[in-house]
Parts: sequence; C-alpha cells; structure tokens
Amino acid sequence: MSLLSIGKSGLFAAQAALSTTGHNITNANVAGYSRQGVVQSTAIAMGQGYGFLGNGTQIAQVKRYTDEFLNAQVRTAQASSSAMDTYNAQISQIDNLLADSTTGLSPALQGFFGSVHDLTQPSAGVPARGTLLTSADILAARFQAMNARMEDIRQGVNGQITSNVTVINTYAQQIAKLNDQIALASGGDLRQPNDLMDQRDQLVMELNKHIKATVSQADNNSLTISIGNGQPLVVGKRAFELAATTSPTDLTRVEVGYVTGDKVTVLADSALTGGELGGLLEFRSKSLDLAQNSLGRIAIGLAETFNAQHHLGLDADGNFGGDFFSVADPFVSKNFNNNQSSTTTVTAKISDATQLTTSDYQVDFDGTDFTVTRLSDNQKTKIAPFPQTVPQTIDGVDFSISGSAAPRDSFLVRPTSNGAASFKVAITSSSQIAAAAPIRTKVPLANKGTGTISEGTVDANYLANKLAGPLTLAFDSATGSITGFPATQPVTVVAGGVTTTYAAGAAVPFTAGASYTVAGMSFSMNGKPADGDQFVIEPNTGLGDVRNAGLLAGLQSKNIFNSGSTTYQSAYADLVARIGNKAREVQVNAEASKAQLAQAQGAAEDVSGVNLDEEAANLLKYQQAYQAASKVMQIADTIFNAILAIGR
Repeated sequence: MSLLSIGKSGLFAAQAALSTTGHNITNANVAGYSRQGVVQSTAIAMGQGYGFLGNGTQIAQVKRYTDEFLNAQVRTAQASSSAMDTYNAQISQIDNLLADSTTGLSPALQGFFGSVHDLTQPSAGVPARGTLLTSADILAARFQAMNARMEDIRQGVNGQITSNVTVINTYAQQIAKLNDQIALASGGDLRQPNDLMDQRDQLVMELNKHIKATVSQADNNSLTISIGNGQPLVVGKRAFELAATTSPTDLTRVEVGYVTGDKVTVLADSALTGGELGGLLEFRSKSLDLAQNSLGRIAIGLAETFNAQHHLGLDADGNFGGDFFSVADPFVSKNFNNNQSSTTTVTAKISDATQLTTSDYQVDFDGTDFTVTRLSDNQKTKIAPFPQTVPQTIDGVDFSISGSAAPRDSFLVRPTSNGAASFKVAITSSSQIAAAAPIRTKVPLANKGTGTISEGTVDANYLANKLAGPLTLAFDSATGSITGFPATQPVTVVAGGVTTTYAAGAAVPFTAGASYTVAGMSFSMNGKPADGDQFVIEPNTGLGDVRNAGLLAGLQSKNIFNSGSTTYQSAYADLVARIGNKAREVQVNAEASKAQLAQAQGAAEDVSGVNLDEEAANLLKYQQAYQAASKVMQIADTIFNAILAIGR
C-alpha cells in the first residue's frame, strides 16, 4: 500500500474516533446511553523480500461499553426498590389511619365503654341512656369510616394495578419491536446497532420499575423476557400480554391475568414480585386484607359478645334486651368458573365470634370431598360427613354445604371482611337499653337465721328457663339442705373449689359460701339460716337496676379473642402494632433498596457511563491523530510530486 493510502486509513480512523467521541459527549445525559468507542486493528501487512511492510489501520468495531452482569444487578435492585417504595407509600396510609389518636378506633371504644360505665352510677338516669346511645352511634360511625377509607385504598390499588398492566404491555410491545429492528440490523457479534440496543436496555430497565423481569440472550442479539413463574413476556419480535381482570371469586378485586389466545389465566399474587405491580399485590394480600379483616373481627366480636350480654338484661319497659348492634353475615361468593350445571350452595354463619381468625377461606370440591382451606396458612379441613346433617364449625364459623357439586367447584368465604362496614346500632330508643338484671333476690324479714343470698346473675341458659313467678328456696335444718329448686333442673354447686352437680329433684346441701347454678341462674349463699328460713328469687321489673349495665361495662376488660387472651382494646392495639411494625420494616427495606440500587447503578455507570473530562481528552488525542495522518498524506503528496518532476 502506498504511503498515501496509509495516511488515508489513519485519517478515516481518526475521523471515526472523533465522531464517536462527539456522539458520546452529546448523549452523555441521555438515560440508558452506553459509552461507545472505536476499536482499531492493524491492516494486513504486505510481504516483501526483505520483510513485511505495514498497510495502515482499519476500524474493527464501534464498541458499546456495557456489562450484562452489572446491568442484571441494576434491574434486580430497581425492581426491589420500586416494590418497596410502592409498598411503603400504601401501608403508611393504613398506619396513619389506625394509629391516629383522634380518628382511630381507640378513642371511640373508650368513649363508648365510658358511657356504659356512666350508666352504672347511682345518679344515672335517662340522660345517661341517651349519652350511651350517642356513643354507640359514634362507635359505629368510626368503624364504618375506617372501613370506608380502607375501601378507598383498595379501589386505588385496583386502579394502579390496571395502569401498571397497561404500562407493562406497552413496554413489552416496544421491546419486541426493537428486538426485530436489532436482529435485522445486526451483522454478527462485532457489528451491532448500539443506539438501538441502548434504547432496548433502557426499556427493560423501565419495565423493571413495574415488575421484576428475567432477561436472557437469544439469537441475533434479541432478548427473551419472562416474568412471574417463567411466563414469557417477550420472545423475539413477539410480545405477550397481561390483563387486569376481575377476580373470579370477588367482583371488587382486580387480579392480574396472563393472556393466551382468547383465554385469560389469573396469576397468583405471590407469583408476580418486584416493581410497582409486585409491591401493590404484596401490600394488598399481606397488609390491606389483614387490616380490614382484623378491624372486621373486632367489630363482629364486639357486636356478638355485647349482644349476648344485652339479651340477658331488661330494658326500661321490663322487656328482655334485643340486639344492641348488628353486623353482616360472612361474605360468600362462588367462582364464576364453576361448572354451570352445579347446584352447590355454600353458606356461612358466625357461631362463636371469640374463635374468629383474620383469615379468608376457600371451599373446594375435588369430585369426592369438600375441603375448607384457611388461606393464611393453607390449613385444610375436610367437610365430614357429606352430605351434611348439621353445619360444620371451623374457627367459629358454621359452614353449610348443599346441592349437587361438580369437580373443581370453588367458593370464597370471608368471615370478617365486611364486619366493620356493616357494624350498626340496632336499637332505636334509649329505653331499649337493657341495663337491668332479669332476676332479683330477697330475704324475707320473717327469717330467724343469718342466712343471706347474693343478688344473682344469669347466663344464656336462663333465656330458655325464664322465671314465670317467684322461686322460693327453704332451708331444712334436719337434712341441712335447700329445697324449692325447679323440679326438672339439675343444680350445680361449687364449694371450696369443688364442683358437684345434683340431679333434678335431688337434695341439695346448704354450704355457707358456696355458689349455686340452676336453670341459668347463679347465686351464692352465706351465713347460718334457721330451719324454715326462705330465700326468694323473682323476676325483676327493669327499673332502678343497672346490674346488667355493669356486666356490659365489664366486657371492656374481658379477654375475648385469641382463645380468651385478648380484649377488644388489646386486639386493636395488636393490629396497630402489627401494621406499624410492618410499615417500619418496609420503610427500612425501602431505604436499603435505594442504597443497593444506587450502588448497582454506580458500578454499571463505571463501565458504561460517559466521563466528559475523558471524552474531552480523547477529542484532543484524536484531533492530533487526524492532523498527524493528514501530515502523512501531505508528505506522500510531496514525494509523489517530486517523482513526477524527475520524470519531466
């Protein structure tokens, strides 16, 4: 090759390097841009008799500086950071709602039971009853308002899930389009459309802000992208789609489905992790559902236990108390994918609010047996026998199943989800407050001994054995026993910690300090009665008596939930603590994820980022190379002209 051609090759190489450096400088602030550099190689030398003469240089490649391993770390960190940020933004709303000292449930609970306590005071009267009814309305409104706020958050989550699915589908289509363009433009490993590949990598990075995506290399510089449990999102130039679809068992819940042809398969929330979408799904399943179910459980537990005690009292008109509060039955829905020929019906009733959990349940039929699965821990309980003769109780809920079932029939049961929303005051007048006990006792003045009888209380059994008139008990000194108990009812005596049950009609001994229970009535006797002394138990009138109000007030400190270890207030405090701890955990994780993302981005930038100082130095270097190559060509021209002059 002539000296002129050698200079020309150096000139072209320097020009390409200058253009690439200028390209780097002008794109330094473009998101996702990777630094490029011209890679030169020595042209093939020409053999001469005395050796090989160089033929100049050639451009081997315009190299894109990037590291796929570091990029994968950035994508993973981005998906985690976006998920934690989204989770943190959502759970902080619930945390603030529950823990607020003004609008939270605690002030309303304390105010309500404070009014119940006020009703037990000697000076209490009609005003105290009115105050109690007002406090009950405030408590109901607080339950409903807190649940409504959670429903607003839930609808917001539904909307964000839908928008994220739309964005994910858009990115998938754009990545697939770039895959096609890159494959067509690629000419092997060395000739690559660098700018298109940068655009595609940036789209993949943006995709990971919405969902964690797994990336693998394919032929012709294409990328294959999958999500969830390996569902393909992009394969070559083909993009697959997600769909925001209504839950088959809950029409108020938006789920994410995978589209295959004309079929949409709902994906489990746990399968879609990372990114905003993963954060939303995790928040809903692990925090929002828990908070709403827990609040509903408190509402149902309060209503059921308060009602049970209220039924055992008399109102101002002398009538037995009715329901003080009302709540809805458990939410039950069938899967709309069930066999249309199936006539299965599932109903659920709360039979023991103290045994309720905060979990939802799924009822499935496998073709032979029905199984109830507690979704919080996947504990399964078989419905046996089936067909049922009586409902089967699981965690305080009576499950009743009837009809003709088909294999894979499925139902969702949410016992407590609507508890707070449906919590209402059932009574309409303060006179309906059953503050009085239904029985009273007295010792006739004619008694000669020192025997006494307590005021007496009743339990639920009394409602089936109400006194129609006075019940007179008498002491028989000859036998040391008490007579006059109902002839058809057994009597249980607790004396000195020992419980003894006497059959109906049997002699019941008198023991000072012992407690007696018969026909749902309990009382204790003390002193030393004389022969023939009587003790009278009779129906109460409901006026001037607030003993049942005292028992209602005592429910505030009674252990109700979690196998008799938790009060209403402590159950709510536990909810506040669990959400608060989770909120703090998510906040810390979000901060840690941001730090990891920054670290990963820094490492990737060290490889692919544009350093303007370095590029400025390169400009000078390549400028000098250009000038030097020009000088070579100038000298070659001078030599060539000198040779021509000799020939003249």
